[in-house]
Amino acid sequence: MAPGGWRWMRGLLAVGKPLFQGRALLLTNTLGCGALMAAGDGARQSWEVRARPGQRFDPRRSASMFAMGCSMGPFLHYWYLWLDHLLPASGLRSLPTILRKVLVDQLVASPMLGVWYFLGLGWLEGQTLDESCQELRDKFWEFYKADWCVWPPAQLVNFLFVPSHFRVTYINGVTLGWDTYLSYLKYRVPVAAVEQG
Repeated sequence: MAPGGWRWMRGLLAVGKPLFQGRALLLTNTLGCGALMAAGDGARQSWEVRARPGQRFDPRRSASMFAMGCSMGPFLHYWYLWLDHLLPASGLRSLPTILRKVLVDQLVASPMLGVWYFLGLGWLEGQTLDESCQELRDKFWEFYKADWCVWPPAQLVNFLFVPSHFRVTYINGVTLGWDTYLSYLKYRVPVAAVEQG
C-alpha cells in the first residue's frame, strides 16, 4: 500500500475507535447486526429479482430484516460478555475452554436466535402466532443443521483470535453470508408454487 494509503487507513481507524468502546459499542453492535441482516436480504432479493421475471425488490422485507437484526444486536452484545465472564479463555492454551464456549454457544444461543428470527419476522410481517410456529417447525431443523456447519468454525476463530470488544463485529462480518441464507430460508418459494406460476 502506498504511504498515503497507510495514513488514510490509520486516520480511519482513529475515527472509528470510539465506536468500539464503552456505551458506543452496544450501539455499534446493534446497528451493525441490523445493517448486515438487511444487506444479506438485499443480496438475496437482488438474486430473486434477476431469477424471477416480474418480481420486484421489497424494501419492507429488508426493513423487517433490519429490525430483526437490531433486536438481536443487544442480545449478542451481552451474550458474549456473559460467555467471556463464564468461561474466560484466550490463546491456544485455553483450547478446551474455548471449545466449551463454542458448544454452549451452539446449544443455547443458536436455537434461541433461530426461534427469535422466525417468530419475530412472522410478527413483523403480520403472521399469526400459529402461522409463525408452523413455519418454525417446518424450517428449524434445516436452519439448525446449517448453523452447525457454519458457526462452530467461525466461533472457534472468534474466541481464539478476536478481542472481546470486536466479537460482535467479527460475527457481523461472517453474518453477511449467513443472513443471505436466512433470507433464502425465510422467503423461498415452495417448488410447487414455482411450477404452478
